[in-house]
Amino acid sequence: MANRATVKDVAREAGVSVSTVDRALNGRMKVREETLRKIAEAARKVGYHGRGLVEQRLLPKLPKMRFGFVLLKPSQEFYQNFTREIEKAVAARSDIEGEAVIRYAKSQSPEEFADLMERLGRKVDSLACVAVNHQRLNRVVQDLKERGVPVFSLLNDFAQGIRRSYVGMNNVKVGRVAAWMISKTVTQPGKLALFVGGNRWHGHDLREVGFRSFLRENAPAFPVLDTLVNLETRQLTYEATLDLLNRHPDLRGIYVAGGGMEGAIAALREMRAPHEVALVVNELTDESRTALADGYVVMVISTPLSELCADFVDLMVSAVQSGDDGIVGQHFLQPRIYLPDMI
Repeated sequence: MANRATVKDVAREAGVSVSTVDRALNGRMKVREETLRKIAEAARKVGYHGRGLVEQRLLPKLPKMRFGFVLLKPSQEFYQNFTREIEKAVAARSDIEGEAVIRYAKSQSPEEFADLMERLGRKVDSLACVAVNHQRLNRVVQDLKERGVPVFSLLNDFAQGIRRSYVGMNNVKVGRVAAWMISKTVTQPGKLALFVGGNRWHGHDLREVGFRSFLRENAPAFPVLDTLVNLETRQLTYEATLDLLNRHPDLRGIYVAGGGMEGAIAALREMRAPHEVALVVNELTDESRTALADGYVVMVISTPLSELCADFVDLMVSAVQSGDDGIVGQHFLQPRIYLPDMI
């Protein structure tokens, strides 16, 4: 306590009087901005405990903006990482006083998504959502647009022509990358399997299109079985993968285009040796990283979350500031590719 910096120390370092420092700290009288900056710098240098008061007075009054986000499954590692990156991207903005308001859908029900978006849309300046495709959501997005709340689709493009912009990866290319990797990894011809989360995920449909089209054009020796819907759940994927392995001894590769990869990994660990079936999954998590190292996954296609969040927060700020310019678009990011030797 004896060495604790005092007002006198700040005044001496700044080259001003004690009374000037007192006015800067308490705001009783106006102090020139240049003097405030000197005092703030001096307070920082000497470690004065009240320097935050001066710094606060120097801060410009920034516009306040509330950003709403609808995500899925808060218990999953990917969405936990997504949440952290959203909060970091909003907090990193120095031009606004931003607040991230995040809600989570418990199911793939269009009604639940619509309800979350309607309620959250009343409280925020802009909204960004990971959601399914459905007419109910189109109406919600149109209503929000008319009320001046721009809506962005994340990862899966919904409400095309109504939402402000899609922000995510080019899903056709993602599907083609998955097919390329499997076709280059497998040494013997055989069947391939494909999982999607559901029929309302436009992004998964596009990944399937890319996956199948690449194989038709470049690797016809690998026929693709009928697409399986796993609702992005571990258990359904696990049971379906066990069934595939039992019914198709010549199964050579699997692509899980959405969630649920943990089930495929678990089934392969039970039924096959490492490298026997080429598995491509999305998103780098502790489980997919371990499966890469153990030889049960040949490639992970991962969303660049930090870049994604910084970009769509920037787009949301611009949309709030500029209003509706009538332009809708797509903002593509390059996926991160992880191979066994890269982890």
